[in-house]
Amino acid sequence: MATTSVVHKSKRRWGATAVGVVFLCVMLFPLYWMINTALQPESGLLEVAPVPGSLDLSGFTSAISEQGGHLLTSLAVALGAVAICLAIAAPAAYGLAQFRLPGTRTIVFGTLITQMVPGIVIANALYSAYVDLGLVNSYFGLMLADASLGIPFAIVLMRSFMVSIPKEVIEAAEVDGASKLRTFVQIVLPMSRNSLITAGLFSFLYAWSDFMFALTLNTTDDVKPVTLGIYQYIGAHVGDWGSVMAASVLSAIPAAVLLVLAQKYIAAGITGGSVK
Repeated sequence: MATTSVVHKSKRRWGATAVGVVFLCVMLFPLYWMINTALQPESGLLEVAPVPGSLDLSGFTSAISEQGGHLLTSLAVALGAVAICLAIAAPAAYGLAQFRLPGTRTIVFGTLITQMVPGIVIANALYSAYVDLGLVNSYFGLMLADASLGIPFAIVLMRSFMVSIPKEVIEAAEVDGASKLRTFVQIVLPMSRNSLITAGLFSFLYAWSDFMFALTLNTTDDVKPVTLGIYQYIGAHVGDWGSVMAASVLSAIPAAVLLVLAQKYIAAGITGGSVK
């Protein structure tokens, strides 16, 4: 009986593994086809071979020359958006977590509701305000807009983590003469490192992949992120799909690298506030 049970468990394990591999292949197939097309720049979209016969990097060379500046623009905007997002979200999360403010639950609920508002609605509303403030076609304006995408998520995430910080630690720092600002900077932020990294990473991804604000709040080519560059790259009669796919691959590399490097912090940051 014991042997039979072990055999059944082994079969279920292998079956689950096989199903997981199939799902993984299905999810990764678009990425494979994008890389495969990028390595065959001379082929039409319907003429791409399932496996490239030789490695042709001319598509990547063309993509770097045409989209390299847009990639740097996206990087600058995304990093600026992360800085603004954390500068606003971290103090807000700390206040909602540790101070007994009236209406805290309502504020948190309202913060969650803001993520349900369609981006096009926000973009159209921001455009009129940006025209009055002179922020259209500016790096700082796009940073502010992209930061707004990550602030609600960052506040909710970091608050759930900061709530679990023992009040005794904060009270001990205040007894030693530390001000609330010093306690926040030297005690709370280091203890909230995982949630800060997680919030910053997601804020970076929101800004890096933004298309709506980039399209709405820019009327010239002065500030053109890579998402807008690829969009304008594609037309009704595109023949160089290899360069288009190569640019897409290059735009996916920074996000993939950051996710790999920060995966342990993401897991700890998301689950850290679930257990007090």
